[in-house]
Amino acid sequence: MLSTPITLNPPRIEILPSKLLVVRSLEMSFLKDQTAELWKAFMPFRNAVPHRVGTHYMSMQVYPAESAGNITPTSIFRKWAVVEVSEVDALPDGMVSYDLSGGKYAVFIHHGPASAFGETMKHIFQVWLPSSGFQIDSREHFELLEEGYSPSDPQAREEIWIPIK
Repeated sequence: MLSTPITLNPPRIEILPSKLLVVRSLEMSFLKDQTAELWKAFMPFRNAVPHRVGTHYMSMQVYPAESAGNITPTSIFRKWAVVEVSEVDALPDGMVSYDLSGGKYAVFIHHGPASAFGETMKHIFQVWLPSSGFQIDSREHFELLEEGYSPSDPQAREEIWIPIK
């Protein structure tokens, strides 16, 4: 629990074009979080992905349509470790291509370690969303992470992309 209240700047609203991605994924819940295992399996092979666009990474979640906006600690969802590519060639074992659909997103900035991420998400979904005039859309949620991102760094920065309509 954070000792000071979370204050987030209002999000920027973006229309994201579709993107071609290379991913490795696992099914999980917040209660049985396997994010660390997913990234440990992904990172050794990230540089073997041909035609990468930029040096950033994405941590992407797709929640079942029936639970959009109603995720519980036991809700099962798919989480992906992702790099963007311009085209798909031979991929490392365990990786597949994925077409990100794009669309309208609210983009927030999370500053701090991953251990504080839950508080940021709670603020987004319990404070910002109810008063925003937007609804959650049943599309991909993701965090944009720069090269060198460390989840334990108190100065870490990540963009949180929430699909809205």
